[in-house]
Amino acid sequence: MIAFFKTIIYIPLYNVLILILNVSWIDAGIATVILTVLVKLILYPISKKSTITQARMKEKEGELALIKEKYKDKQEQAVKTMEFYKVNNINPFSSILTVLIQIPIIFSLYYIFFRSGLPSIDTTLLYSFIKAPASVSMNFLGLIDVSQKSIILALLAAVTSFWQMHLASPTEKNTGQTGGKEDFSKIMAKQMKYTMPIIVFFISWKISAIVALYWFVSNLVGIAQDVYTRKQMAKTSLATK
Repeated sequence: MIAFFKTIIYIPLYNVLILILNVSWIDAGIATVILTVLVKLILYPISKKSTITQARMKEKEGELALIKEKYKDKQEQAVKTMEFYKVNNINPFSSILTVLIQIPIIFSLYYIFFRSGLPSIDTTLLYSFIKAPASVSMNFLGLIDVSQKSIILALLAAVTSFWQMHLASPTEKNTGQTGGKEDFSKIMAKQMKYTMPIIVFFISWKISAIVALYWFVSNLVGIAQDVYTRKQMAKTSLATK
């Protein structure tokens, strides 16, 4: 892990996790849920922009297809497409920027649970005002030992991953396109929607239940945020008509 990101992201998040664990009734599973939700809420203003862009591009998918059909020259097509984005107030790069901003935070959060070492505490990472808890319970709600594997949580992580990708994927429309690149990109997106959840299942099952729990909660909050943003957009759209 790059030292810079470790100092400004990983260590602060680790300290927040340990601070949460200092509450006597909170186990490692509950702490994972709280920390994951907190981070997702902090990142919501950023992810909201990405959701809005995706929704707008979905709405304009047919018009974009017509531009590609009308202008065969790649350079002219690119110019007309960018003009279309500008007129419709769409920033096609916002999703990329959102991902780039979130990657170090999400990776650090994942790394915390992947290499947390819980119930042991790495006191060398703690700030002077953060105390290590006397003990850490690894039994989530007294039901699941999150230090061990859990096929149930792994399945939940996989199902919510599929659900989230399904919400973000473009709607199936017959736009009359037959371009090889267009078809290939759609095929790849569809394949990822089905293969990624399988990858998530095996990774979260093979490592430990705490990683599966993190993935499940992160997906669930992401889905809730996505649905909420789209509903707010729909209300705004109706109000302006």
